[in-house]
Amino acid sequence: MLSRRDTIRGLALTVGLATTGWAERAMAAAPAPATLAWTPTALTQDQARLVDVVAELIIPATDTPGARDAGVPQFIDRTVATYYNKGQAERFVAGLTRIDADARATHGDAFVALTPQQQVEQLTRYDQEATAARAQTPAEPHFFPALEDLVTVGYFTSEPGATVALKYEPVPGAYHGCVPLAEIGRAWALR
Repeated sequence: MLSRRDTIRGLALTVGLATTGWAERAMAAAPAPATLAWTPTALTQDQARLVDVVAELIIPATDTPGARDAGVPQFIDRTVATYYNKGQAERFVAGLTRIDADARATHGDAFVALTPQQQVEQLTRYDQEATAARAQTPAEPHFFPALEDLVTVGYFTSEPGATVALKYEPVPGAYHGCVPLAEIGRAWALR
């Protein structure tokens, strides 16, 4: 059984996508809810549902909570609304629009209505495009790495991501103040 780290690495590396098991795990992911349990502020309802499905495909629920359970779609909406400047927000929304347009052109339906296998294939193409674009025109970034980054940051900064998926140690070791230097030995300093 793959760990969450292997799942994320599989999407990031693309070349080994089929061999890491990410595709199989993503295809077994639960379908997107028909309606959102939250109200988006920067995205439309359709864009928010699209982000919800993509986030859950990137980090599906396994023995740990998935992106949906961790509130990643809400994090992405809040990030676009609060932290992105106008140009960044427009590029992000244009990327979401492209995902849906490509799904309609290829399969005749919206991305969220496609089968998990079709969704994974489309996201894999974007990941491959992004890798090729980085090598050819690094000045014009592809939209997909930004989406992957938002999903990853949103997940691992959430409570479930930080406490269930990662090893959580609220206090990293005991604190012993005012210890005599003889007990510590030589101290170190930065230059």
